[in-house]
Amino acid sequence: MPIHPTAIVDPLARIADSAEIGPYSIVGAEVEIGPRTRLMGHNYLEGPTWIGEENVFFPFSSVGVASQDLKYRGERAETRIGHRNRIREFVTIHRGTKGGGLVTAIGSDNLLMTYSHVAHDVQIGDHVILGNSVGLAGHVVIEDWADLSPYTGVHQFCRIGRHAFIGPYSVIKQDILPFSLTSTKPEVEVFGANSIGLARRGFEKPVIESLQTAFRLLTRSQLNTSQAIERIRAELPPCPEIDELVRFIQTSERGVVK
Repeated sequence: MPIHPTAIVDPLARIADSAEIGPYSIVGAEVEIGPRTRLMGHNYLEGPTWIGEENVFFPFSSVGVASQDLKYRGERAETRIGHRNRIREFVTIHRGTKGGGLVTAIGSDNLLMTYSHVAHDVQIGDHVILGNSVGLAGHVVIEDWADLSPYTGVHQFCRIGRHAFIGPYSVIKQDILPFSLTSTKPEVEVFGANSIGLARRGFEKPVIESLQTAFRLLTRSQLNTSQAIERIRAELPPCPEIDELVRFIQTSERGVVK
């Protein structure tokens, strides 16, 4: 396997033959790196960490290190990263804690841009984009295809729904509705469906229009949330996306941004 002579690799690390470890990288014990994954250089990885196939870690990323949570007492916890992710410069990913299930998990086909931070026990799905300097506090859940613009901060335990788009400089303190376009003006609020993103991903026009109507009822109709859900159920044709939106609201523990 191509390991640069300046790299330091613990004998207990498990590295696929086709993986590449670049100059001045440090790979600790109990780190497993899958085929064709590349550490470009100056990367730091601690275990237990499992990394899948065809990931690229740009210089100065830090993965699997101890949580900043003051309740963390050194308990054995891990980090899991799927396949084909791009981890850009100065990204930090912290392992889990006892209070959050002991695992920080990132799925596949994600882009974590420069200086983004993934705290302890965060769960990220697939096809997610974290813009430059996005900060995820502990226990945050980011569902598939969510897109967080630069300098967004997400409070502990918040959920970001599927296909949601969040504008830059947003401070997220409640759950973000799936399929929504949410931004700050001056407070964080929903501006409707993420129609451009949904169209790019192949959602049919009637589904997008139904979602736009649902968001209008939720955010612009002067109805409370329960009344808006009743109207959505009564007036919109049934479809999986509307069902998902309603279910997301009904299962929220922190409340949702409207």
